[in-house]
Amino acid sequence: MINVLLVDDHEMVRMGLAAYLSTQGDMKVVGEASNGIEGVALANTLKPDVILMDLVMEKMDGIEATRTIMQVLPSTKIIVLTSFIDDEKVYPVIEAGAFSYLLKTSSANEIAEAIRNAASGKSVVEAEVTIKMMSRMRKNTEAQLHESLTPRELEVLELIGQGKNNLEIAQLLFIGIKTVKTHVSHILQKLHLEDRTQIAVYAHRHRLVE
Repeated sequence: MINVLLVDDHEMVRMGLAAYLSTQGDMKVVGEASNGIEGVALANTLKPDVILMDLVMEKMDGIEATRTIMQVLPSTKIIVLTSFIDDEKVYPVIEAGAFSYLLKTSSANEIAEAIRNAASGKSVVEAEVTIKMMSRMRKNTEAQLHESLTPRELEVLELIGQGKNNLEIAQLLFIGIKTVKTHVSHILQKLHLEDRTQIAVYAHRHRLVE
């Protein structure tokens, strides 16, 4: 039997979830909380297997409640169930320890399946949220890439972003054209890019051009 705790400030949402989940033979709603403070208290007392957690609540929101619960009950699986996919809510709650992330547009059956998956150690994340996370990871990875460039390579990258050719770069930096070509080659290799156009796009996307 999967013991489930509901944490949501909307009574009708809790009632609807509790009614549906009670029809499932493999799960039981052991408690309901209307805010994060109540959710933390009930989680400590009931030690549920899975918690359905709303994000926007008074007194204590779902992000802080998730963080607090995870510090005490790290094995409990928290499923965020919310209407929001804003960056300022998605990333903090996942970093706080949320196991799955669903939108309230999910069907009752999808929520029940997410609970079963969580109990068995399988995370479920809304497609829109997955796309956001992948985009952020890609941007973070790219940021780390240009941090590997030398000061001189960064200067060359910036000048390419300004539209300068190799001769102009050589004259501005008082180096030979062969040296410029070497720097360009290193930049392409380190940033996993294919040509100068991509270097220029990269420089502007990361605001490396003055």
